Amino acid sequence: MQKKKIVIVGGGPAGMMAAISAAALEQDVVLLEKNTSLGNKLLLSGKGRCNLTNAETLEYFLQRFSKNGSFLRDAFKKFFNRELMDFFQTRGLKLKVERQLRVFPVSDRALSILDILTAELNKLGVQVVFKSKLANLLIKEHRIEGVRLENGVNILADRVILASGGASYSFTGSDGGGINIAQKIGHLVIPLRSGLVPLEVKEDYPKKLEGLTLRNIRLKFSSEKTEIVSEIGELVFTAFGVSGPLVISLSSKVGDLLLESKTLELEIDLKPALTEEQLDNRLLREFKLNAKKSFKNTLKTLLPLRLITLFIQESKIDAFKKCSQITQGEREKLLSLLKSFRMVITRTRPIEEGMVTRGGVSLKEINPRTMESRRIKGLYFCGEMIDLDGDTGGFNLQAAFSTGYLAGASAAVDYSA
Repeated sequence: MQKKKIVIVGGGPAGMMAAISAAALEQDVVLLEKNTSLGNKLLLSGKGRCNLTNAETLEYFLQRFSKNGSFLRDAFKKFFNRELMDFFQTRGLKLKVERQLRVFPVSDRALSILDILTAELNKLGVQVVFKSKLANLLIKEHRIEGVRLENGVNILADRVILASGGASYSFTGSDGGGINIAQKIGHLVIPLRSGLVPLEVKEDYPKKLEGLTLRNIRLKFSSEKTEIVSEIGELVFTAFGVSGPLVISLSSKVGDLLLESKTLELEIDLKPALTEEQLDNRLLREFKLNAKKSFKNTLKTLLPLRLITLFIQESKIDAFKKCSQITQGEREKLLSLLKSFRMVITRTRPIEEGMVTRGGVSLKEINPRTMESRRIKGLYFCGEMIDLDGDTGGFNLQAAFSTGYLAGASAAVDYSA
């Protein structure tokens, strides 16, 4: 195999794995990072614990991505969750599988992951250059020739891999710059949007409930034509609306609905384990057992304390009315609130707050078997800068590692020659 100069732009998970993959095939690899350290966003993943991947099957994985999941089939066949786990375990890192088959380092520290990656880069002789921000690509007759940095330095290369990330969490250095350059040289870019992000609501009462977590609930998002129903899980109120695992995991689908709907309503089922009939019977029992107690005090058996005032307000039932005096109509109103507490969704939070970026370089212009550009020979894409986004649970990181691995290997073995 002829030795080539391969320049990789971006020192996140995809870029580091691309560098390791190419260097393992004895190529001359340079990794450019505009920050002063590698893996800044990686260190934030999984709330600092780094949900490395998921132990689910290939087919399940593909379903956890928005419409474009099938694009990843080739990358996953080359380097999937078992290969990724083996990569770290054979280098001394112990892993564990938690609920929903999420994989974490036993240390519960993302730094443990980064340490393995940086050690491997050093071992393979990858040249890492910090404070090196990409200004443009050097291209001649639709073939890559190198990169130009903002400081005016040109670095010639046989192959270039762009792994500069999306536009979310821009304080980590992921500011969409690489995507802009791809667009400037003629690539189609799908407009960037926030993914895995909290939602804003029209009503103002979430401000009063900020920080309150509702557990064991179910959500339903409804537009004029479509509805999305969640699993049972958690929601957290914020100053501007709602967040938490259920909201975050469905936010991308909700974002799509917002683009095509005039109105999007959220219904919270606070008692999803009970049918309306079962819950109505429970209310009858509660009111009978607490006949002399006030409505307000009896609600303490049904709701978190911080929701009680709001439910009294919305039900329009006198807080001090004795339970024995609650009418059927009032009970039905309370039942409706418990099974369908409603809010109007106005928008997703800004892209800077998204865990991932939706959109990016169009998959139509990337060869899924190699990650090479269909427009520029010798140019490859990987990671979050391409138009792929998945659910929470380790899916996005696995996609970054897999596309990075395939891009590095493809650039090294020169499939495009």
